[in-house]
Amino acid sequence: MSGSTRPPASHLLAAAVGGVVGALLRWALTLAWPAAPGELPWVVVAINVVGSGLLAALPALPVVRRRDWVAPLLGTGVLGGFTTMSAASVDTVVLLDAGRPVAGAAYVLGTLVGALLTVLLVRRALGGTAR
Repeated sequence: MSGSTRPPASHLLAAAVGGVVGALLRWALTLAWPAAPGELPWVVVAINVVGSGLLAALPALPVVRRRDWVAPLLGTGVLGGFTTMSAASVDTVVLLDAGRPVAGAAYVLGTLVGALLTVLLVRRALGGTAR
């Protein structure tokens, strides 16, 4: 990381604590609404779409602009732990292994398009303030 500075310890702690919270929340949701092998994992799609929208809205929160540790807590931490590219990737392979290539493709494209549209909608709603 040439030219960058090391974040303060408070930022590292905030991201770590937030990551635990986000990961536990995702885990709880996937336990509450599990997808059977070969079924579309709608909960993971919803998690990734909602998490993307929340991440886009984060810069609009006044507390994020006032307290420099809040963005690592909520963004990198909570929302980083909550959303999951790795689970989406594994779920896609499970669908493909189950002989459901159309469902696998729909899952990948639906997650990506849903997340991107959500970010664009949030950005428009906030007047372009989302990063």
